[in-house]
Amino acid sequence: MIAVTPSAAERIRLAERLDGVAPLLLVADLDELRRLIGAPPGPAPEPSARPPTADGDALLIDSARSTARSRGREIGLTRLEHDLLACLTTEPIRVWSYAELHRSVWRDEGRERRADVQSLVKRLRRKLHELGTGVAIDAVRGVGFRLTDHQQPRVSGSG
Repeated sequence: MIAVTPSAAERIRLAERLDGVAPLLLVADLDELRRLIGAPPGPAPEPSARPPTADGDALLIDSARSTARSRGREIGLTRLEHDLLACLTTEPIRVWSYAELHRSVWRDEGRERRADVQSLVKRLRRKLHELGTGVAIDAVRGVGFRLTDHQQPRVSGSG
């Protein structure tokens, strides 16, 4: 059994619950898993020479190149921006708390620096607006943020 979670506390909890059930591998992220199992990184997506199709308005996140693309336009993303957007797109209608976002993006425990998250969200909102995607990162007062878009952003490439 393989479990991937950035939370050390969650890995400990899983180890305690699943002890003796089956062989267990607990890792913090997919990069660590790839290193441990010796899997080569996935191939980089080939650039498309096709004109935009019905997917032309969709937001595409290219993890291998750390870019976001929509309507024939592309923007570069920092690692933090990419990780935040990837996190929010995993469950688009879910409200993510500041602590969950901080753990997922900065990969640290026990910190809930709202200012870090708010600053990163502000920069990412600006970039998404430049693309004209219609994707919005909405604040949920006192809780955190959620991605609101019905286009279902897709992630291409590998982590």
